[in-house]
Amino acid sequence: MTLHQTPLHALYQGARLTEFSGWEMPVQFSSIKQEHQAVRQAAGMFDISHMGKFVLTGTAVLEVLQQLVPTDLSRLSPGKAQYTVLLNPQGGIIDDLIVYDQGRDLGSERVTLIVNAATTNKDKDWLLSNLAETVQLQDCSRDQALIAVQGPESTAKLQALTADDLTKIPRYGHHTGQILDTPVFFARTGYTGEDGFELMVEASQAAAVWQALLDQGVTPCGLGARDTLRLEAAMALYGQDIADTTTPLEAGLGWLVHLDKPQNFIGRPVLQQQRKTGVSRRLVGLQLEGRNIARHDYPIMAQDKPVGIVTSGTLSPTLGYPIALAYVPSELAKVGQTVEVEIRDRLFPATVVKRPFYRAQTQN
Repeated sequence: MTLHQTPLHALYQGARLTEFSGWEMPVQFSSIKQEHQAVRQAAGMFDISHMGKFVLTGTAVLEVLQQLVPTDLSRLSPGKAQYTVLLNPQGGIIDDLIVYDQGRDLGSERVTLIVNAATTNKDKDWLLSNLAETVQLQDCSRDQALIAVQGPESTAKLQALTADDLTKIPRYGHHTGQILDTPVFFARTGYTGEDGFELMVEASQAAAVWQALLDQGVTPCGLGARDTLRLEAAMALYGQDIADTTTPLEAGLGWLVHLDKPQNFIGRPVLQQQRKTGVSRRLVGLQLEGRNIARHDYPIMAQDKPVGIVTSGTLSPTLGYPIALAYVPSELAKVGQTVEVEIRDRLFPATVVKRPFYRAQTQN
């Protein structure tokens, strides 16, 4: 199988590469631990150009999107962004995504969606089959590159490269400016639990921006550190922690569900029923003792019976102990509850803890 390559692929020299959702991507450039620490303590950057990028234009774009997500998008305004989920009729999560309101021009709304790489085609088909004729979808996935610059020093490192005042961009805000005379879409969003920006640039200009960031001392990071960082921040990974068969109320994403919004949306009856009667299972955070790591699909046990399953797990580089996300019955989801994880035919105790496991001390 021929793997897709991002516009930054030629700059991966020395990195260990792997296949990810049909793309050849770096797992690590130096070591996962070093890259993880660079993001927690200074600034690291990730090539996330493999993610899907759609631009929606037309009449009442946000109003149309209201019918596809459980979140009230009327709260958005130009220059702001919203994390949300696309739902199927069963209330299951088709994908999680970020919606960027880019305002109106000559009466036409412009909205950018960033979706997961593994679900880009599925999302595009779903959107095209459900969007009104007044909304046009442009797939910019191959035309645009994405670079995530994350960490407590990320703003300062980026500020050295642009005349735009990045301190004026709030968390989940965005702005179109320049780096090296190159137009850049700055979004103060990320997937690490740290402050930072995601930069969207023309594919042909991506290498120059990446090199400029390297020259500023930003550490290149791979998918390995991206996974340990997002797990410490208890951010869901689509296909593991959330999927078509999990609802946002089961996945701890109830804050995205606004049942009081006037617009009907796909999956609403299921979520209304779950909100009324409760859910039978919940995604929880687990802390394990010792250094035994609970991996994806490992069974969760209670009273010698399988009751749930691990969705993600790692040895936290920041905290120094194993952490995991897992679905367990709601009656076992209370903080402080103990369960057991089956690891290589042995049972190890785990405690339900508050999420996120790690929270940055200073975030705007």
